[in-house]
Amino acid sequence: LLYGPPGTGKTLLAKAVAHNAKATFIRMSGSELVHKYIGEGAQLVRELFALARDRAPSIVFIDEIDAIGTTRTNDGTSGSAEVQRTLMQLLAEMDGFDNRGDVRIMAATNRVDMLDAALLRPGRFDRIIEIPVPDIVAREEIIRIHTRKMTLSPDVNFAEISLLTEGLTGAQIQAVCREAGMFAVRKSAFEVTNQDMLDAINKVAGEEHDTEERMFR
Repeated sequence: LLYGPPGTGKTLLAKAVAHNAKATFIRMSGSELVHKYIGEGAQLVRELFALARDRAPSIVFIDEIDAIGTTRTNDGTSGSAEVQRTLMQLLAEMDGFDNRGDVRIMAATNRVDMLDAALLRPGRFDRIIEIPVPDIVAREEIIRIHTRKMTLSPDVNFAEISLLTEGLTGAQIQAVCREAGMFAVRKSAFEVTNQDMLDAINKVAGEEHDTEERMFR
């Protein structure tokens, strides 16, 4: 189970596993398992694992598992009951009476604190791995990756940019690089300068701050 803030690369890690593993990779979003009619979600889970066993060795990846995996409560609504039925079927498939076979399960969530304890016990998710925001070394590597196809000015200072992007996620750093390119395009410049990068950091960090303010109003 991979957990961490949005944009830190949890789904990207799953893509890397899919690319490198010599196994069938089956991806599904947790929200795709939430259905309107009774039994549909549980049936989809059964079909998903039946397919995984048929194509074994295989890896099942469930993105945003908190859509169906939150702590069970009895609020009396039919929608909540259906989500719980889907979760119980998932629990049974992960570690129930029948042997799962050569099927491995990966999942990702932003809210590990909301997940049901039955999901997190050994035998279901044995490895719970935090994917944090990148440190300064990782940020510099991410910046280099996202600017490698750009024409950069010699004055671009990767160390300075890495320092100024502290607290940003991988997705936000990608947005910084993309925005710096757009600043250069708007000026009809032939290369991205260090100032373009600094302006992009201010813009992306400012937008993030505005979003947080709107959320807490």
